[in-house]
Amino acid sequence: MSAIPAFLDHLVLATPELDATVAEFTRRTGVAPAPGGAHVGLGTRNHLVGLGGRRYLEIIGPDPEQAGYTGPRPFGVDRLTAPRTVTWAVAPPDLDAAVASARSRGYDPGPPRPMSRRRPDGTLLSRRLTDGPDAHPSGLVPFLIDWGTTVHPTDSGLPVVRLLRVTATAPDPDALRPLLAALGTDLDLAEGPVGMSFTVEAAHGPVTFGA
Repeated sequence: MSAIPAFLDHLVLATPELDATVAEFTRRTGVAPAPGGAHVGLGTRNHLVGLGGRRYLEIIGPDPEQAGYTGPRPFGVDRLTAPRTVTWAVAPPDLDAAVASARSRGYDPGPPRPMSRRRPDGTLLSRRLTDGPDAHPSGLVPFLIDWGTTVHPTDSGLPVVRLLRVTATAPDPDALRPLLAALGTDLDLAEGPVGMSFTVEAAHGPVTFGA
């Protein structure tokens, strides 16, 4: 089992208090995540930090500038009482082929749909992903993403901490492994409550962020 899942694009750390979580990440790692931008019409914004290669961490929380937003926010942000690693994304070489392959192997990740966010400099980033109502409710089965012609976040000068490993627990790990295999990836799974953790190499040694 690889310490880092195949095709990993990014991890999602959701929080009810974005500024506080970014400050805590900075304190523990010595690296300050960069402002990513607002998800217009969804009530959230994010900060990003590279994890080495074409991998990154997204820290996402409520956007105070969209205070009037009343709908549910992505990744269950409205229901959180503390930061939590809620899910992850993989970037297969061909998104549509990966969806078709997964369906042929018994798992439907859902149809790809367009999404976008605007960076602080005004640049609109567009991508397609399968994160929707068909996503596995545990968050442990990744959604698929395709950045198309948009510049990948890791190519925009993000600060970097090196990712060492990703682990997760689930009540029935064997039920999830075929779904991961259908997407062409894997995850270090053990039995336990649903949760996901990742470890990065900070200046003073490894630091783990839990579920």
